[in-house]
Amino acid sequence: MKQRSVSKNLGGLFDLDLKQEMIANYEEKMTVPDFWDDNEKAQSLISELNAVKSVVEQYERLNSDQEDLQTMLELAEDEDDESIEADIVEGTAALVAKVNDFQLQLLLNQPYDKLNAILELHPGAGGTESQDWGQMLYRMYTRWAEKRGFKVEVLDYQDGDEAGIKSVTIAVKGYNAYGYLKAEKGVHRLVRISPFDSSGRRHTSFVSCDVVPEITDDIDIEIRSEDLKVDTYRASGAGGQHVNKTESAIRITHIPSGIVVACQQERSQIQNRERAMNMLRSKLYERKIEEQRQHLAEIRGEQSDIAWGSQIRSYVFHPYSMVKDHRTDVETGNVGAVMDGDINAFIDGYLRHQIRKE
Repeated sequence: MKQRSVSKNLGGLFDLDLKQEMIANYEEKMTVPDFWDDNEKAQSLISELNAVKSVVEQYERLNSDQEDLQTMLELAEDEDDESIEADIVEGTAALVAKVNDFQLQLLLNQPYDKLNAILELHPGAGGTESQDWGQMLYRMYTRWAEKRGFKVEVLDYQDGDEAGIKSVTIAVKGYNAYGYLKAEKGVHRLVRISPFDSSGRRHTSFVSCDVVPEITDDIDIEIRSEDLKVDTYRASGAGGQHVNKTESAIRITHIPSGIVVACQQERSQIQNRERAMNMLRSKLYERKIEEQRQHLAEIRGEQSDIAWGSQIRSYVFHPYSMVKDHRTDVETGNVGAVMDGDINAFIDGYLRHQIRKE
């Protein structure tokens, strides 16, 4: 019995020749005499090269594992040896899991999937209850990022009135961070017995999650100074974090679009302004892409499943335990694991759902 090759199981998503050509092009660029003149650009290219090499190495390891299993299978059949059957079954299950994870990485093939992500959480109406829900989601995304080896930077943090947060903006840094987290964009709904309700009643809370790729100033987006309203304020944060005595935090309002960005991560007002401008540039670019998508949808006569402010997922703590994604029907009863950052099944389901739609 011959097993299917790894490449066939990847459904045509992997092109080894193309990846090797990309590696050759990257390495050729690194030989240019002025390569290190722009250190940031050079480091970015090296990171991209290493990422492509990593993908090729994973592919080669999967093929090697598949060949080993095939050899074991043929040996068992030739000698009618059932003693290694358990090893074959275990090895096959492990290979399938690795192929599925590798396939998920290959689905991240859109232009800005590889970039860092800027993620914002904004609690809806409901006061302390929704603000506490915002804090819980903030922890969930932080734990998810840590498990993937991504770095998290808090760009802006506004405390809730009694508990939780009024809003938080974080940068999640790592290869394909945006590609993964774009699956989380939308409204997240919580149903639970509120710990803030002395009567023990059930409450429903909503928090909106916005995710954009971190676009730097090498992307050409026109922003006129007369279209900006810039405010300064003192930084604040949970437990006294991010607090200083000067008004170094920056809030920028883009008047034509109504987009507001804020940053208090850096120590100086100039640095916070630069970071906030990059955030604004990212949001304006994302809006431009979204408008193009909507225009294409109108031409095709289609309606987008995912609109601004739409409810994408429900987290039910009471009267039963369940987290369900309404776009893909992926669900689990292990609410605790999800709130501890185990959201990969939902991200996987979303990415595969998008491919089927296309």
